[in-house]
Amino acid sequence: MKGPAADRLRRLRWWLTAVFTVANTIGLLILAPVVIRQDAQRDAATVDAELGLVTAPVLRLASGSSTGTINFAEVTRDPLYGKCPQFAILSGGSNGAAPIRSTRDCTPVDLTVLSEVATAATLADSGVVFADRTSVAGQPVRIKAEAFKFSDSNEGGAVLAWAGTQKEADAHQQLVWVVLALCAGLIAAAAVASYWLSGRAIRPAMAALEQQETLLAETAHDLRTPVAALRALAETAVRDPGQRAELLPRTVRLAGRMGDIIDGLLVRARLAAGVEQLAVQPVWLDQLVAGVVDDFPADGARISLVTAPSMVRADPTLLQRAVGNLLDNALRHGRLPGATEAIITVTVADGRITVADQGPGIDPEVGEDLFERFNSGGGSSGLGLSIVRWVALSHGGDLRVYNGDEGGAIFEFQLPTERQ
Repeated sequence: MKGPAADRLRRLRWWLTAVFTVANTIGLLILAPVVIRQDAQRDAATVDAELGLVTAPVLRLASGSSTGTINFAEVTRDPLYGKCPQFAILSGGSNGAAPIRSTRDCTPVDLTVLSEVATAATLADSGVVFADRTSVAGQPVRIKAEAFKFSDSNEGGAVLAWAGTQKEADAHQQLVWVVLALCAGLIAAAAVASYWLSGRAIRPAMAALEQQETLLAETAHDLRTPVAALRALAETAVRDPGQRAELLPRTVRLAGRMGDIIDGLLVRARLAAGVEQLAVQPVWLDQLVAGVVDDFPADGARISLVTAPSMVRADPTLLQRAVGNLLDNALRHGRLPGATEAIITVTVADGRITVADQGPGIDPEVGEDLFERFNSGGGSSGLGLSIVRWVALSHGGDLRVYNGDEGGAIFEFQLPTERQ
């Protein structure tokens, strides 16, 4: 569908998609750092708890001496002395001894780094300090330092435990990449979903706009023939005043038919919108077709009508439109090049209306495409036959087209018959 209104609806769809996608992106940009930060805090808490399981017993052993010195014997006999995480005891004051370090070298850390952290612990009000440093090998290390003092002096030191956090850092980095990839995927999914949802949201508006355009096109198509006939009758009456008495009833009938066409178009629009039902009633098909043929402007055509009594249940207004469109199609395309008039044969029997012409026939490659809107084999709008087929299908019938044995196209409009 084309036009300014359709373009505005398409732009609205893209705007809705952009707004929905941006809103989701902002939400993800707020949520992703929270998830990443919580993961880092959880890893740090896990390592800190592991280090606390080392510093607490070592601190109890180191500061439990009544002599005001570190209890070396108790520390070295403890199982932690040969396990990971590593620990060290740094003492200060006049009784200060050489640093004690556990025997197992899990993650080598420079003594200067340990002394810096121990000093920070002794100066801290809580006596506990956590620090992130690097090992001798350049890997990340988490250090916990707890200061202590002997009960009978102001001297003491600090117990330090540390563990490498390279594994946690790698896992955290992997989580960061996963979160980023997931955010990118969610943003893409949000864009696709919003485009789909916005399309569904504006679909009723697009359908209403398309119905409006179709209604206008069908109105112009269906009124073209009776308007031309009405003009021809008026011009004839002007040229020959003696025929006015004869032409006036036909003019009135054509004006009424034009009103019926407009009513039928409105009915079809309401039917398509689902707010109205077909006005189905018993109809003598042969009489209805005969009336349409009588009112049809046959200038340039010779129409032969053969009928047999046939009753159907149908909406007479829509049925008249369908028959008129079949005749109009035969008049336009039912003559050979150079012929002065179109020869049309209309047959009505058993709920079937057959309209045959002596034109060039139907291209086999076109076939059923003739019944699609805005698709025709000539220069017309292509609406006439699509309306005929819609009327047939809405009444439970069908419309077929094929070429006759002696040339020309044959259209068969079939409706279910009404038993008398």
